[in-house]
Amino acid sequence: MTKVKKYLLYFIIAISFIIVCTAGFMAWTFVSSKTSTVGELSFDNPLRIPELLEPTIDSEGRKVFDLTFNNGEVEFIDGKITKTWGISAPYLAPTLRAERGDEVVVNIKNDVNEPTTLHWHGMILPAEMDGGPHQLISPGKVWSPTWTISQPASTTWFHPHLHGETAEHVYRGAAGLFILDDKESNELNLPDDYGINDIPLIVQDKSFNNDGSMSNESKIFSNVGILGDEILVNGTHSPNFEATTNLVRLRILNASTARVYNFEFDDKRTYQLIATDGGLVETPVEIESLLLSPGERAEIVVPIKPNDSVVLQSNSPDLESPFWSQRYNGGDDTFDILKIQSGNDLTELPMIPSELVKIDWPLPSDVVETRHFELTGTSLINGKEMDMNRVDEVVVAGTTEIWKLVNPREETYHNFHAHGIHFSVLDVNGEEPPEYLKGWKDTVYLPPTGKVTVIARFESYVNHEVPYMFHCHILMHEDQGMMGQFIVVEPGANPEKTLPSHDHTHNH
Repeated sequence: MTKVKKYLLYFIIAISFIIVCTAGFMAWTFVSSKTSTVGELSFDNPLRIPELLEPTIDSEGRKVFDLTFNNGEVEFIDGKITKTWGISAPYLAPTLRAERGDEVVVNIKNDVNEPTTLHWHGMILPAEMDGGPHQLISPGKVWSPTWTISQPASTTWFHPHLHGETAEHVYRGAAGLFILDDKESNELNLPDDYGINDIPLIVQDKSFNNDGSMSNESKIFSNVGILGDEILVNGTHSPNFEATTNLVRLRILNASTARVYNFEFDDKRTYQLIATDGGLVETPVEIESLLLSPGERAEIVVPIKPNDSVVLQSNSPDLESPFWSQRYNGGDDTFDILKIQSGNDLTELPMIPSELVKIDWPLPSDVVETRHFELTGTSLINGKEMDMNRVDEVVVAGTTEIWKLVNPREETYHNFHAHGIHFSVLDVNGEEPPEYLKGWKDTVYLPPTGKVTVIARFESYVNHEVPYMFHCHILMHEDQGMMGQFIVVEPGANPEKTLPSHDHTHNH
């Protein structure tokens, strides 16, 4: 054999070895990147129910809530202590509750050693009270937003929104629910005994290191951020709930930073969807599964039988991705979420009404502006990264607009959240939206190569210097710059497109 042929043979062997090793590595990562806890949990921890925080009433008749960002320590996994953040609790926060027409004040003290914010996700309120990245709360300071509840009954939530740090702050545990009531919902025969048959479910995925600390590592080849291999519900690992009524209302919040869930029961029982992000739907929708991306909420009513035992699961959410993206971004993952059990003697509640509310939908005939938002990569909307001083869109108060949302690529999923508005989904990929999207929304899933069209009526709050945000609620994407700003102005205004460089905090 000549020297040239010998070297060629060595080269071919080396290349073959590299190809085999690479193929083996890719096959190993593909197989090992699937996560499942189905059948592995003991469900021996009673589901923690966040306490209802009772407000005080001040001299002006306002409901006053006091909250404090704090460090905490929690034993999520037996024998392991995890350092956390909470809001007036070691982890998560108490639930706030108010009624339409209430004027509220929330005093938020920052007792952690770094700046943060507190955003009212799903709340319709002035931009300067919104708690976005412009309303910074410095360590040791207090921010006291005040506003009047002016929207229908719904399940909203609150979480930090510091630019570049939102994912980290939410992942540490700073989040809670703000439940809104109104006269119409109070008159309906719906399960409404908080903690008994009206149950909040704050669902989060976490990964833990061997010492119990939270791991911030992402799955290999994932481009959406942290996808944990354990599930917490209201901060409870492996939770169970003892039902005492034949119907149980679950207020589900996907408070994860990146993971999409497909909620269904292990026995495939159907349940009724009664509310989406922004409030009750017009008529209950009977469904078997429900897709929720980060930031989305839904209220469902589940039928319970005597001596029942059923597990709420997340089963392989269809991300509408290519098979490799589906696997690496959690689309093939399956989880046991919560076990619901009951005894022999259940209190019988009235049937859910066949009609819930009448919604005054925004009409396409009223539209004055159509805007386009293209989310590309992991950091761009309409080709731009977030700039705190740039106004991206100017909206006239009281008008109706259509927003066309596009995810042009197939390598990752997104979703889209807008502050200060609720919208109706007109179409998904040019077709009628699924039934579970036919309610008020503020966050919507945007699959790879997907197109979603929404319509919104903008409120009368105006401010030329303080913007609302629109962004991907995959929090790693948001932190990397997939966010923009819009201001709401009075008719005929011609505002500056550059915001003042000072912040808008109200610390004291």
